[in-house]
This record gives sequence, structure tokens and C-alpha cells, in this order.
Amino acid sequence: MKQTKKMNCIVCPLGCLGEVSFNYGNDGGVIDVEVMSGFSCPRGKNYAIKEMTNPERMLTTTVRVENGALPLLPVVSKTALPKGKVMAAARYLAGITIKAPVAEGQVICLNILGLGVDIIASRDMNTHA
Repeated sequence: MKQTKKMNCIVCPLGCLGEVSFNYGNDGGVIDVEVMSGFSCPRGKNYAIKEMTNPERMLTTTVRVENGALPLLPVVSKTALPKGKVMAAARYLAGITIKAPVAEGQVICLNILGLGVDIIASRDMNTHA
């Protein structure tokens, strides 16, 4: 049975409101996605299909820093990770403490949760003066 859903594209500032039609498979996953209308470019259409079949999100959070100029270091995922794993990854990072100094772009956590995504520092962190 086909269902339809309206969704806002988040790829660019236009925020097109599109409509997709889809079916659920026997395993509960979405199959057979068809973009009906509303997206003004191919990126929006691709976003809608990806969002319905395998949604992903970037993760931004902080980790504790030992002997750092500040107590927390902002970190970000190098690439998007599966939406359903974002909270588990954030909980995992809440238990990490790193030692200063840290350079922007330095890998803080390699291959978090075995997802093939690295977590990197969003800024430099010097040692406590």
C-alpha cells in the first residue's frame, strides 16, 4: 500500500516542501520511493530518497579535556552517520576525556561505534597556562 509524506528539504536555504510516495517492505524498511512534487532541484530529490531509505545526520558535541585551556572541546563527525546511531555516538563521546593540546581537525575518536565515521576536533585547544 502506497503512502505519501510531505517533507522539507534541508540541503539548501530554500527549504522546498516536497511530497514523496513510498511503500514499506516486509522488514519494515521503506522501499520503492517516488518523488512526487515540490523539490526544485535534483539535490532535493536525492535528499528525499535518502531521508526515506537511510537517513543520516552530522554529530556535533563536546568531549572533556584534561589540562586544557577550557574544560570542553567541540567535536564533529567527519561525515554523516546513521540517524539511529547519533544518540549512541553522543553517549559514547560523553565518556571520553582527552589530553590537551589538541589541533583542529585532529581525530578524537577513530571509527566511532564501528560505523566508519571519525570524530574530529572543531578547534585547537592549548594546555592550561
